[in-house]
Amino acid sequence: MVDFNNPRISIVQQCKLLKVSRTSVYYRPKKVRRLDLEQMRLIDEQYLKTPNYGSRSMRTFLQRLGYKISRKRVRRLMSIMGLRAIYPKPKTSKKHPRHKVYPYLLRKLTINRPNQVWCADISVLQQRRGPIANA
Repeated sequence: MVDFNNPRISIVQQCKLLKVSRTSVYYRPKKVRRLDLEQMRLIDEQYLKTPNYGSRSMRTFLQRLGYKISRKRVRRLMSIMGLRAIYPKPKTSKKHPRHKVYPYLLRKLTINRPNQVWCADISVLQQRRGPIANA
């Protein structure tokens, strides 16, 4: 979109008109190294066999093949390829069907005086002589 050979409008003005930063106009992407392509091919092949492999397992796999590669580099290559490990996510918000759900009794209550509502906290403090229970 930017014409480098235009004698009437400078590159700075063209970038302002197009609302494009000048650094993006001058940017030339680097060529992908052959080693990166080879490692990405191996990562892709292994990912098809074991999609649960994350960057740590994939790094170990590549190191066993003789490549000297760090986890950070494997993460970068997997990110470029759009690969993420498939694993079960935590189900912390899922309630058990047999557990009773108690109603929240203070929901519609306006607390406007002292001693209207009480609460308690039971915590255990660890000390050198043994735990001391506070109520």
